[in-house]
Amino acid sequence: MKQIRHFSSLVISLLYVGLIGQEDGDWIDLFNGKDLNDWQQKGGDATYEVVDGTILGTTVANSPNSFLCTEQIYADFILEYEMHVDTGLNSGVQIRSNSFPDYRNGRVHGYQVETDPTPRAFTGGIYDESRRGWIYPVSRNPKGRTAFKDGEWNHFRVEAFGNTIRTWVNGIMSVNLVDDLTAKGFIGLQVHSVFRPDMVGKIVKWRNIRIKTQGIKRDRKRVDPDVPEISFLTNKLTRVEKKNGWRLLWNGKSHKGWRGAHSPNFPKSGWKMKNGVLTILGSDGTKRSGDIMTKDQFEDFELNVDFKITKGANSGIKYYVDETSEIVLGCEYQILDDKQHEDAKRGVNGNRTLGSLYDLIPAKGMTVQGRPKQFKGVGTWNRARIISKDGHVEHWMNGEKILKYDRFSATFQTMIANSKFAKWPKFGQSEKGHILLQDHGDTVHFRNIKIREL
Repeated sequence: MKQIRHFSSLVISLLYVGLIGQEDGDWIDLFNGKDLNDWQQKGGDATYEVVDGTILGTTVANSPNSFLCTEQIYADFILEYEMHVDTGLNSGVQIRSNSFPDYRNGRVHGYQVETDPTPRAFTGGIYDESRRGWIYPVSRNPKGRTAFKDGEWNHFRVEAFGNTIRTWVNGIMSVNLVDDLTAKGFIGLQVHSVFRPDMVGKIVKWRNIRIKTQGIKRDRKRVDPDVPEISFLTNKLTRVEKKNGWRLLWNGKSHKGWRGAHSPNFPKSGWKMKNGVLTILGSDGTKRSGDIMTKDQFEDFELNVDFKITKGANSGIKYYVDETSEIVLGCEYQILDDKQHEDAKRGVNGNRTLGSLYDLIPAKGMTVQGRPKQFKGVGTWNRARIISKDGHVEHWMNGEKILKYDRFSATFQTMIANSKFAKWPKFGQSEKGHILLQDHGDTVHFRNIKIREL
């Protein structure tokens, strides 16, 4: 009997081990170290070859971006690879990417895990190739910006599971992204286009490329709490956002929580809500519908607002709004078409341009020295971020800081005294106030309006 019981236990154990192995899945080598079978080149004319067990990509002149792509399509996976780039050469690896004849004549598009040896140091960040540009530029992750080792082999890990994409570089977490635009696609090794003669013939190398498509949930790495989760879900909050105190200021459907400025009611016309987008319609010189503002007031907060402007448009996001005077006063994150609207040339040193603290402080790139503010263009969604804590205020645009100030400082008071707000000496000094979206007579779209109190 003991032998039978022992045999039964052994069989059960072996079956259990087998099931665990099936659930965990096995790593699959995407590159066999010998040839480029199961890969196909798309886009430009850079050369790809196999040398000493590595894939070498070499830049060529007069070529768009080149991509060596897997024939296989992948949805959820864990991808690991090692990568080496010549100094100064930007590159990356495409994930969940595609090439369709009806999209820009087959141009490769999708998420790219960046390799960035420049002083910008965005390696491991997510760039949305041929679509939205940077969506997670690592600018809010100081540790992540130090992970890359220039001139050496670097190890990358990418976890794509459901609507989350997370990356690590040399064991340091870079990105914690939530986005649901694309669920599946190929893996692609990029050789970037080059525009200077000294960049022709530069080399990028890959080796030890492997992928796991089974047992992913169990094998995911622990999230570094210092790496912020950034979500691009439309008018939805993630579990993490809810836990961290975020709430939607606009629910994507109705004007609940909002009213007109100097009015208990929401405007009867002019503001349109459709397909998850809140739009102020241009007035064509006729009477405006009026600004709208939150019924609630906020003291210390972090605010995110996605906006899309039309050609020549002017609008703004105001905060610490006080409506006790004859006009609605508040600090304003300027929304403007700098190229087409004349207000960009007014004021002082560009302090009425896009992202500026209107008429007070001009917006400029602050994340990377010499890098301008990152506006994605008219007709494209851009993200405004405003943080205010104990008087310290920051404006951000598309993941990069563009200005900062202390609204209780003597410097700020001096700016007020020399501005159009001089006759309101307490401008911007309220302990709390409303959030306002401005009707300036032009068509502007908003969505993903969310806030958390600090």
